[in-house]
Amino acid sequence: MATILIVDDLKSTTDAVAQIVSANAHNPLTAASAEEAFALFKESDVDLVITDMKLPNKSGLDLLRQVREIDPMVPVIVMTAFGTVKNAVDAMKWGAFDYLTKPVSMVELEVKLDKALQQRSLLLNNQDLQLENNYLREEVHQQFSEIIGQSQEMQEVYSLVKRVAEARSPVLILGESGTGKELIAHAIHTNSDRSDKPFVKINCAALAEGILESELFGHEKGAFTNAIRRKPGRFEIAGAGTLFLDEIGEIAPSVQVKLLRVLQEKEFERVGGTETLSMRARIIAATNLDLEQQIASKQFREDLYYRLNVVSIQLPPLRRREEDIPILIAHFIAKYASELGKKIKAMSPAALKCLCNYTWPGNIRELENTIERAIVLTRNDQIDCEDLPIHIQQKNDLASDDSVDEEDLTKNMEDHEKKLIFKALLETRGNISKAAAKLNIKRTTLRYKMEKYDFLRYKFE
Repeated sequence: MATILIVDDLKSTTDAVAQIVSANAHNPLTAASAEEAFALFKESDVDLVITDMKLPNKSGLDLLRQVREIDPMVPVIVMTAFGTVKNAVDAMKWGAFDYLTKPVSMVELEVKLDKALQQRSLLLNNQDLQLENNYLREEVHQQFSEIIGQSQEMQEVYSLVKRVAEARSPVLILGESGTGKELIAHAIHTNSDRSDKPFVKINCAALAEGILESELFGHEKGAFTNAIRRKPGRFEIAGAGTLFLDEIGEIAPSVQVKLLRVLQEKEFERVGGTETLSMRARIIAATNLDLEQQIASKQFREDLYYRLNVVSIQLPPLRRREEDIPILIAHFIAKYASELGKKIKAMSPAALKCLCNYTWPGNIRELENTIERAIVLTRNDQIDCEDLPIHIQQKNDLASDDSVDEEDLTKNMEDHEKKLIFKALLETRGNISKAAAKLNIKRTTLRYKMEKYDFLRYKFE
């Protein structure tokens, strides 16, 4: 049960909102002024503030600033009318979680209340991320120091890695690009009895067929043009350690045949050589392709697949590890702030919300690149929404405006469209071209809808 502070000088409003809060099993506190609200906030453990912008003496914006100074982790939802545009803009600049237009819809209030409290929980979990990381690394997963994550999906991966590490069988790691397959391969090696021996990796997709064969098996002097001396291959270099074959699904059929023989016979020859060498390394392979589909299309050998797939580990995409996103963000902020020599204290709640709402098709690699970019670009001591790529901001804009079910479908759709347009105009300060781009509609279409909803009379500044 959360404690929610409701602020409005109209008792009818605070009573109505308090009734909805109570109906959702939360504890409401009410205040009629910013001063009274701030006093309650300081003496109570408040999880969410819902305040009118127009209050006697001090405004809702003043209260928002005071709340943010004491505890930036507490989300604030402001209530405003369409006519008070400047106040709404200022509230969003100062980090208001969201806004409600009067008269307040009960269903909309419930939806945004739930979202705000989820955000509060997320921020609280994020507050001591560095301590949590240290605990996880030192107490729970001492042998997985390079891997960040505490979600249930990753707990299952850790458990499987520990069991797999004790065996000597080949391992096939499956997962989308950017999910950390190499880190898992290295963790298997580190936790095995081969940890004091070489961990050798090769990206099979990065090399042409002839070069890949030479890199894997080595070559003799004179085996081909420019082969001026004998060169050991990765199998030879790995010795009794671990050989990690990344992007195994990309290798050519001729190399697949030779790799199959190595796995079956545990022996190989260098290119251009006759001496048979023993293969002692443990093989870990990884791919982001669907190998069964590759087999069906005759692009990957079925017998090689079964040789490699003795044990498989499926890595979850980042969109299924939502609770790990704040932890990864904190890790990358600490990493790149140090590397780039910038004093970044934190990430704003609005920016964190933006990143958590994004689906991350590029997974952890995309998140890491996004944080590095933000640290390079930011001029402040914290990362804000404007420091993030525009496509991530746009995805968040669309995700944050959920429509609600009502009997009048047409009215509901118009209300939803009206709020999307209004929010876009607020965030672009009335720049029609930028707002149209944010909404992914034509400028003329936006102009028409602004006339339809009587928005042309407002000054979005």
